[in-house]
Amino acid sequence: MPILLGAKLRLPAKVLVRIAELEIDPAQLEAYKAAVTEEIETSIRIEAGVLAIYSVALKEKPAHLRFFEIYADEKAYRQHLESPHFKKYVDVTRSMITARRLFETEPLSLSAKPR
Repeated sequence: MPILLGAKLRLPAKVLVRIAELEIDPAQLEAYKAAVTEEIETSIRIEAGVLAIYSVALKEKPAHLRFFEIYADEKAYRQHLESPHFKKYVDVTRSMITARRLFETEPLSLSAKPR
């Protein structure tokens, strides 16, 4: 069940891919969706190094979210973490997130159809 899919078209040869699993307090799920949608849209729009952020919810567990994020490189990822809109997202959603797991990955193959 996609919440928001946002991506830029071209991927550089060496990218940083992060995966996150979050559990959200069901009573705050709609507020969380609004906050994360704003953060993703802003990141894609203004951060050149944020290449894609995909957020989906599990069908049978809508408060269990998965994120797939692609950054141009480690520097772009670090800049994203320091951006005002990401810090706002962290502050606003801190009490909404009940569990979080972050995964570092090694990209094998990343492709997308041109629009």
